[in-house]
Formats: sequence, C-alpha cells, structure tokens
Amino acid sequence: MKALPFKIPKTDQDSFHIEIDDEPYFYDKLHQHPEIQITLIIESTGNFIYGDYLGAFAPGDIFILGPNMPHVFRNDNDYYQTDRVLRARAFSLFFDEHTFGDGFLSLPEAEKLSQFIQTAKRGMKLNKESSHVLAPMIKEVFEVEGLKRVILLLQILNSLSSSVEFDYLTSQLNFKSISDDQGKRLDNIFRFTLEEYHRPIKLDEVANVANMSPSAFCRYFKQHTRKTYVDFLNEFRVGRACKLLKEQDRSISDICYEVGFSNLSNFNRKFKEITGTTPKKYASKMTID
Repeated sequence: MKALPFKIPKTDQDSFHIEIDDEPYFYDKLHQHPEIQITLIIESTGNFIYGDYLGAFAPGDIFILGPNMPHVFRNDNDYYQTDRVLRARAFSLFFDEHTFGDGFLSLPEAEKLSQFIQTAKRGMKLNKESSHVLAPMIKEVFEVEGLKRVILLLQILNSLSSSVEFDYLTSQLNFKSISDDQGKRLDNIFRFTLEEYHRPIKLDEVANVANMSPSAFCRYFKQHTRKTYVDFLNEFRVGRACKLLKEQDRSISDICYEVGFSNLSNFNRKFKEITGTTPKKYASKMTID
C-alpha cells in the first residue's frame, strides 16, 4: 500500500478538477498532490492532519490545502462500523497556478491572487462567517458548466485572496515533500494513534509501529511534524475531549479518562495549554452557545 503520491484525475476537457466524495468514510491514508485543494465538508466529523496541524472537522468547514502537503481527513471511528448508517460527504475543487493559463498570475490585476497561491501551502481553515459566504459558491460550481464554472472559481479565489477571514493551519511555508516510504510510516503512526489514543501508549510501542528505536522515532517524528509525539498525542486527546464536551452531558472526569489521560490534574493542565481555557469553562461556553 502506497500512501503517496495521489493523482488527481483531471481530463483534457477540464481546466480544473471537481470532486464529490460521498462514501461511508473519507479516503483515510496520508497523501499529497501538486494541486491546491478547496474542500467544503458537507457531512461527517473527524480529524484533519495537515503537515504539523491536527484539528477536528465538521459540516460547514472549508479548508484550503496547499500543493504537495501531506494530509488526510480521517473520520471518527463510528464511520467505520458496518452497522452504522453514516455518510462522509464533501465537495472539493483542485487547481494549480497554470489553471488560468501561463502568465495569468503575472497580470497586475492578479497580484493578490498570486500572493494567495504562494502562501496556500501553509493551509487555511476559514472562519464560520467566511464559510457561510463561500459554501453556496462552492456548491454552485457543481451545478454549472463551461465558462460559468471557471468564472465561479475565479470569484471564489478572489474572495479568498482579498476578503475572507481564515486561520493558517501551519506556521511553516516550506515543508518538504515526503517519499512513499515516509508517507507509509507516518500514516501508520497516525492511524495507530487515532485508534489507540484512549489508553496509555508507551513510546517503545509507537516506535515499534514505525519499526524504529524509541530515540530514532523521536527524532524522526519531530523532523517530519515539527512537534514531539507526546505533544501530538495530547493535542489529539484534547481535541477529542472538546468534541465530547460539545456533544454529551458527561462529567469532565469521565471524559478525561475516556480520551486517555491518566489523571484529572494533568488533563486540566494540558487542556488549558492547548485551548487557552479550562474544560469546565469550555463546557460552560458550549452550553451558552
């Protein structure tokens, strides 16, 4: 199984590719491709890994993925159960700097768009208001053909490069592409973590998944994600805790142990480090909202 690269099937009749995902779960292997990708999540929840970014996704979210950046949308475990009637749906647009013809981005009128494409590799997640504005435009791309479709893409890109608000996903612009073997190894590590986070995980255990010694694994993981494995694991666990605090009327103590923390004080400390607030205040805010 090769996790990388991933080829986008654009035809000679299309200047850019559009794709509707409608499956029990999204393609869940770490991959990369040379096109810029705009994805609107229509249905399903899960976690998104992009370079050194790890965060949740939910219906209505819009992500901008830069070229050749390793990424994966992985649905929550419920979507892998054969007895559950759940769907993962998303609309995606794929394009590159040559979509509108060589020299287009050199036009004075395209200066902001050119800058946007240059910084797109950092990845972006639009805020809620911007997502509400752009979601209908993205959906309309799939309803029209010919020049209207190209004009809509330009309108979307014009909004992205000039008026919408977003958060960058990574702090780095120059990530290196990763090889097939590296992609398979990172994919195995991520999959293991997302499946086993709820219990204590020893360093030598996850190092064994990567077929490396613990010390070599620590260097490898930090080199490719710009964070330690423990930080990555804690970020994921806190993200899961946030989801449970939003969706279920459960005690903070129960959630703490369910997401893999061994004691409540450590959970509270890590939760505040990562989110900037305490689990209790976070849960209260979710109740008010």
